[in-house]
Amino acid sequence: MQQKTIARRGLMLVLSSPSGAGKTTISRRLLETDDNLVMSVSVTTRPPRPGEQNGIDYGFIDKLEFNLMINKGELLEHAKVFDHYYGTPAGPVLDHLDAGRDVLFDIDWQGTQQLAQTARDDLVSVFILPPSTAELERRLKRRAQDSDEVVARRMSKAADEISHWAEYDYIVLNSDIEECLENVYAILRAERLRRQRQTGLLDFVKALREGQ
Repeated sequence: MQQKTIARRGLMLVLSSPSGAGKTTISRRLLETDDNLVMSVSVTTRPPRPGEQNGIDYGFIDKLEFNLMINKGELLEHAKVFDHYYGTPAGPVLDHLDAGRDVLFDIDWQGTQQLAQTARDDLVSVFILPPSTAELERRLKRRAQDSDEVVARRMSKAADEISHWAEYDYIVLNSDIEECLENVYAILRAERLRRQRQTGLLDFVKALREGQ
């Protein structure tokens, strides 16, 4: 029997956490296993890190261009993080949602608050907690991307980031990466089935009632 599908609008899946809690690993795994999930590419004023590619990891722009995008209303959200600015261009995201594709966001609580104000019906927000402060610091040091000074700054900021947990739809503990990944994917599967997102449901049910 031919498999039938119901047309739906895509959703914005936001993953937030303190640096080192695992959201980047979880994001990468989700993207590897789900063809209908695409990553939102933010623009940023910070310089590229080793191995990062412009237009793939981020769009790297200067502060003047960033401010122009804000003034033109071209960003869904924007925030200052560690002396640099980050923002999400609206056009590509809305195109994906209209086409029924889901968009994954790796943003902080400031950006999530803005999305909640401008696109609440499309938003599904998940906050990832580390199992302990000591484990969070150990993970930051183990990945060896930042200096000791930057690690210390990230740790001092973690408590403030965690304090915003209650603003999120879902809270997931990352003590085991596989279990955490499965929990996030369960959230994604359930949210895709929300009646409000299934834009083709009315026509589909009508056809069923007519015996098709």
